[in-house]
Amino acid sequence: MKGLRTILAVGAVVAVVVAACSGAATEAPKTKVRVLLQWVPQAQFAGYYAAQEQGFWDEEGLDVEIIPGGPDVIPQQVGSAADGPEFTTSWLPRVLEARQSASDLVNIAQIYQRSGTLSVSWKDSNITSPQDFAGKKVGVWDFGNEFEVTAAAKKYNLVEGTDFEKVIQAFDMVAFLNREIDVAEAMIYNEYAQVLETVNPDTGELYKPEDMNIIDYNDEGTAMLQDGIFARAAWLAEGSNKDTAVKFLKGAFRGWIYCRENADKCVDYVLAAGTALGKGHQAWQMNEVNPLIWPAPNGIGIMDKALYDQTVQIATDAGILTGPPSEDAYRTDLAEEALKDISEDTKGEGFQRGTVEVTEGGN
Repeated sequence: MKGLRTILAVGAVVAVVVAACSGAATEAPKTKVRVLLQWVPQAQFAGYYAAQEQGFWDEEGLDVEIIPGGPDVIPQQVGSAADGPEFTTSWLPRVLEARQSASDLVNIAQIYQRSGTLSVSWKDSNITSPQDFAGKKVGVWDFGNEFEVTAAAKKYNLVEGTDFEKVIQAFDMVAFLNREIDVAEAMIYNEYAQVLETVNPDTGELYKPEDMNIIDYNDEGTAMLQDGIFARAAWLAEGSNKDTAVKFLKGAFRGWIYCRENADKCVDYVLAAGTALGKGHQAWQMNEVNPLIWPAPNGIGIMDKALYDQTVQIATDAGILTGPPSEDAYRTDLAEEALKDISEDTKGEGFQRGTVEVTEGGN
């Protein structure tokens, strides 16, 4: 009987070993995290959808839930909550402003290296500079989206409410198309395209770039850093969360690299996510988003100190910030660690913007 028990015990051990070696062992559970987008699904966030669809986060042992934003979502507020998402996408000046009110959000990766903000006016308005805002109805979005526009006006000593009327736009170009405002705020990858996708009733053809004057805030010197990835300092300080953040960034970076090389595929991913705007519009958007990221001279996600300082200076001069942010407002160590194990080109030095045909209604 003793010999039988020994044989059975040995047999059980062998069975466990064989099962483990054959892949029957239970796979380690993936770490669940959430990332909040600052707007609805669109190519502005294509890199995150690519990271998910290409399995880049899965390879890192992460189960990532992408949470869409929208007009009623203020990401820097939602992301600051103790029970909020582990990662938040937002514009840098909005978060710096929120940090003045006890938010502990920290920039852990600066994805966009350039601003996509424009002000658009009709050619016959002769508004070619923020200096020309005097006496005009100037459309902007609120929730911190207006900072670049109002900072540019202030640079020309124009006082809101006295020298020009600030009008809060809806997140579309209807007021501009109806000439209810003289100049409208528009993202180069979104609202500007919406105008170009609209039929001019006077010609029966789509509006063209030459029908408008464009103010680019990169040229005006009041551009601020926009889409970045943020996490709460308190969350990063807990357990192995810094390692989780590195894994998240690695997957996200690879997603954006994939979209640089596979724009059409990334448009399909966004469409599958349920975007409200059509394939033509998303193709335009993807084509304009990539140049905001690439080239990334220091590697994707690494904060450019000079551009950070410019953002802070403009925000301070405009009264958005009451003083300089603390030194822990951003960190580059996590992004640097994420870049170490990426074999793909992380700088995109040879990147060139492509061309996209405008389609009516963005279809």
